[in-house]
Amino acid sequence: MKRRPDRLADPYRDLDVIDSRGPRFNQVVIGSLALVGVIAGWHWFIGLLALQLVVGLTFGRRYCLPCLAYFEVVQVLVGEGPLEDSRPPRFANMVGAVFLGASFLAYALGLDVVGAALGLLVAALALLAAATGFCAGCEAYKIGYMLTGRRFVACPLPPRPQALSEP
Repeated sequence: MKRRPDRLADPYRDLDVIDSRGPRFNQVVIGSLALVGVIAGWHWFIGLLALQLVVGLTFGRRYCLPCLAYFEVVQVLVGEGPLEDSRPPRFANMVGAVFLGASFLAYALGLDVVGAALGLLVAALALLAAATGFCAGCEAYKIGYMLTGRRFVACPLPPRPQALSEP
C-alpha cells in the first residue's frame, strides 16, 4: 500500500503507532455490537465479536473489520488524527477478546446471567472509553508496567514533516 501524503503512519505497516481515533472507533463498534448481542440474546454474535478481535490481533489490522472501516473510510474522510503508542489499545483488545470469549462460553454452558454480565461489562467499558477517552484496558497495561517495576514509556512517534523554509 502506498503511503498517503497526509498520513504520517501507514496503518498496516507502522504497527508501533496508531491514529488515536482508530481505537475509539473500534470501541464504538465493539461496544455497540456487544450491547446489541446481549440485549437481543444473540449469543452467537458475542462469539463472532470475540473471534473478530482475535483475528485482528493475530493477523493484523488488514483483517480487523472495524479497523478496515476506520482506515479506509473514516480516516480518508476526516484525515489522520494524533498518533499514539499502539501497545495499550492492543492489550485492551486482548482483554476484550478474552471477556467476550468467556461470555460466549458462559452462554454456551447455560450460564446466561454470567454471559450477559461479561458481555455487558465489555460493552460498558468500550462505550465508556469511546465517550470519555478513559480506556480501562489501556490503563491496566500501564499499571502492569508499574507493578513490575518498569516505567511505561510510549514508543517514539514518527517525526512530523518539517515545513519548507525559504532559502
